[in-house]
Amino acid sequence: MTMIAAFRSAGAGPLRPGIRLAAAALLLLAATPPALAQDAGASGDAPAVPVEAARVELRPILERVTAIGSLRSNESVVIRPEIAGRVVGIDFEEGQPVARGALLLRLDDSLFRAELGEAEAQLRLAESNFQRIEELHVRNVATARSRDEARSGLDIGTASLELARARLARTRISAPFDGIAGLRQVSIGDYISAGQDVVNLEDIDPIKVDFRVAEKFLSAVRTGQTIQVRVDAYPGRSFDGEVYAIDPRIDAEGRSIVIRARLANDDLLLRPGLFARVVLVLKTRPQAVTVPEQAIQPRGGEQYVFTIIDGKVKQTRVTIGNRSEGRVEIVDGLADDAVVVTAGHLKIQDGAAVRIVGDGKGA
Repeated sequence: MTMIAAFRSAGAGPLRPGIRLAAAALLLLAATPPALAQDAGASGDAPAVPVEAARVELRPILERVTAIGSLRSNESVVIRPEIAGRVVGIDFEEGQPVARGALLLRLDDSLFRAELGEAEAQLRLAESNFQRIEELHVRNVATARSRDEARSGLDIGTASLELARARLARTRISAPFDGIAGLRQVSIGDYISAGQDVVNLEDIDPIKVDFRVAEKFLSAVRTGQTIQVRVDAYPGRSFDGEVYAIDPRIDAEGRSIVIRARLANDDLLLRPGLFARVVLVLKTRPQAVTVPEQAIQPRGGEQYVFTIIDGKVKQTRVTIGNRSEGRVEIVDGLADDAVVVTAGHLKIQDGAAVRIVGDGKGA
């Protein structure tokens, strides 16, 4: 029953025009859906969406490449005798430092000392014979040939003595450089042959690391570049080094460049053979445009950020570079004074009104 009909059913007389107009207005208001009535009564824009934001920062960014490698001694040698003989003395302690020139091993030298004594006697005889022939030659008693033969005998005697001394010297083996002795492979009384392994000697301060990078980095790598090395033996610790040599050949199988660097190892923590994770710093950009990692929004293979301009967000496509310590380098797409959204992306779209909450990180 309509409101007009209600009036009539209540016994009211004919409605005047003013009353009819008022009744029609009431009917229209009653028939309007609540949502439409609310929209019609609303005034102004939608409320601003709360977001967190940060201002772009100019920071040094390192252009780096990661690689794996292996540590190796600065100098390494396996001590081996040049002659065969019986071991009569071992003059080093396994695993302990030895100085250059320090005696490491002695072989039985009795036979070689006898040979040396014989050579010395032969030389004395040759000297005496030459002196006698020389005097006779001066008096024209001895021939020139006799003199030459005596001179040759003297030279042979001298050479024989030097040979005997050299053979005797080879019964003593000394350290060729400062280093740490490894584990010995012989014992007192062993008869060892020429070339048999006795002990390894390692110079590990400084220590070297060999690693490989892809051939595409050939134009970027050079001596003097810095590296950071991590090893499983010391988790959470990094060791700094410097590239000093680059192999002139490219590994044709792996299409890679072999690089060698040195690391200080004063405390002798690093040891040859350790597996190494290497970060090679190719170059440093001191004033790179950076944003927090959480500001980057990947979409369809491209990277975007939301910038805030006059209280509204703008979706901006950017080109990213390297990452470092929770920040991302922006190569293209952002001004160095821009403010970007770092949290609240799911609640906004391009052009939405926002208000910054939280510390804002300088926004």
